[in-house]
Order: sequence, then structure tokens, then C-alpha cells
Amino acid sequence: MKMIFIRFLPAMILSALLCAPAFAAPDLANGKSIDQQKCYACHAKKTGFGNGDMIYTRSDSRVKSVANLKKMVALCNTELRLDLFPEDEADVVAYLNQQFYKFKP
Repeated sequence: MKMIFIRFLPAMILSALLCAPAFAAPDLANGKSIDQQKCYACHAKKTGFGNGDMIYTRSDSRVKSVANLKKMVALCNTELRLDLFPEDEADVVAYLNQQFYKFKP
């Protein structure tokens, strides 16, 4: 029994590695595209100035860390039913952080 297990162990490990989800780097272009298509208009309306980017740079921002940013993106996705996949949320967070917030990872 032990011999069979040892014999198939490399195949089992390889199979597990191939089935594991791939963690790709965030796609900043996708994040920007989503922000422009699904976020900008609502944010422009909220600021009252017609500029959706102002919501990210305002002095009274509730976003003080990457963790807060992730929560806000997830909240908008859920509450507004934006139908973003987790990967899309990660792309938006990465784009917004790179473009506006500049939080350290």
C-alpha cells in the first residue's frame, strides 16, 4: 500500500498544482476600463461637479488604506450590482491605488 502511494505521489502533486487557481498580477488597463465604464458617471453625479475622479481625491475621503479601498470597491460592486468578478475588483483596486491613492502594499 505504501509503495502505491509513493509511486503516485508525484502525479498527485502535479495534478494539485495544475488545478490550483492562478494568481495573476492585476490588470491596470482592465481596472481603468471598468472605472470609466461603471464608476465614473455615478461618482461624477455624487461630486456635483461632473468630474468622477474628484471623489478619489477629496479631502474627506473615507478611504485611508488599501484594505478600505478593497471594501469600498466590493461595497459598490454589491450594492450597485455591477456584476464584477473578484479579479475585476482587484483590477479596479490596483488601478485606483496606482492612479490616485498611492498606498503602500
